[in-house]
Amino acid sequence: MTDVPYDAYDPAPLPYEQQPHLTYPWQPPPPEAPPAPRLPRRPAPGRHSDLRRLRGAYRIQRRVATLTALGYFTLFLVLSALAPAFMTGTVSGGLTTGLLLGLCQLPVTLLALVLFERTARRRLDPFSELLRRQRESTLPRDGEAP
Repeated sequence: MTDVPYDAYDPAPLPYEQQPHLTYPWQPPPPEAPPAPRLPRRPAPGRHSDLRRLRGAYRIQRRVATLTALGYFTLFLVLSALAPAFMTGTVSGGLTTGLLLGLCQLPVTLLALVLFERTARRRLDPFSELLRRQRESTLPRDGEAP
């Protein structure tokens, strides 16, 4: 067996900033992560304007439902802070206006949820189903080339 000079095994050292920071000096460097697989490109499902319209309609619907429920709660809080005489006024018997408005928060929130569901089923779900069917008609069938 022949001896190889020590210089043959000594690669040029890396600057300190580029050296891997390992727990033990004899530990092998961590393996490099493989590149993420790319998905095959497919045609867009329908016109992009249709998808924008659908996203915009859902966005408006979410905002209306959220602002209805949160707006009522905010109104309740503002009235409690700024109009205590109004909120402590009695409606009938021992029922105060503040208590009545507080009890109405649950029905207002449920009404916002019911209206959200109803408008989604009537207007948005049929449109999204139409886009889904258009998308499925453009996909290749099993065994066909894309």
